[in-house]
Amino acid sequence: MIDHTLFQTSRISVAGTRRLAGMVAIAAMIGLAGCQSIETPDTIRIDRDQGSDENIASLSSVIAANPRDPEGYNVRGSAYGRAGQFNKALDDFNTALQLNPNFYQAYANRALVYRNMGKPVEAAKDYNAALRLNANYDVAYIGRGNIYRQAGRIDEAFGDFNRAIQLDTTDGRAYHNRGLIYQLRGQHDKAIDDFSKAISLSPSAPEPYNGRGVSYVALNDDENAFADFNHAIELNGKIAESWANQALIYERRGDKARAAKSYSHALGLDPKYLPAQQGLARTRGGGA
Repeated sequence: MIDHTLFQTSRISVAGTRRLAGMVAIAAMIGLAGCQSIETPDTIRIDRDQGSDENIASLSSVIAANPRDPEGYNVRGSAYGRAGQFNKALDDFNTALQLNPNFYQAYANRALVYRNMGKPVEAAKDYNAALRLNANYDVAYIGRGNIYRQAGRIDEAFGDFNRAIQLDTTDGRAYHNRGLIYQLRGQHDKAIDDFSKAISLSPSAPEPYNGRGVSYVALNDDENAFADFNHAIELNGKIAESWANQALIYERRGDKARAAKSYSHALGLDPKYLPAQQGLARTRGGGA
């Protein structure tokens, strides 16, 4: 079975996320020492099982039996993408689009690969192509919005996330990413509402808990922030930002020993994570 949470077929249009670096700009703007929200753009979570020889061989057999069916190439391209074999994924999406130039899902999938390859210009072109073919395609608005946001084109990004939400998207990333922009604008009540909606749509994703926790901290609601950061850790204990966020609450409570332990755990996950480095330097030696 192909996991379609990252790529879209003609029937499934839910995109997934992979954890990236925390948003330093947000933390600075809301005056936090080390607490940060986590970005979740449409980058690809590598899953070697999806690109196993057995899985690819099975998909290739389907293509061999139906060589003129673009859907087969789209699905196999998704599997290659999940395996990190991006050039092979591009080849399959290109073939799918040659067979069906109106295959807007394949454009969005190819855009996702381009984004993971560090080619935002090419990705944006493909998202635009998908939207020309289907102006109501929420996934493409979310993907393009993330490109705009990373480029600092915040108003355009906000417009794309709004559009996806107006289309009644069930993709929590639209609310999560709009929440990040509300944070940038210092509108934390609205950010909390958006993160809460993202959580209701994607309850197993740790990112919106971290995001909501950041806004709670900005509003000096440490109790709710601590609960959110702890739940983010419960959902995925391998995200450095979650541990650094938890550590900051300990630090704000004056519990330097626990703060230092959590900052150290964050650095064990990501030795280059600056907020954890700075936090550990502040709290090393412990003592409440």
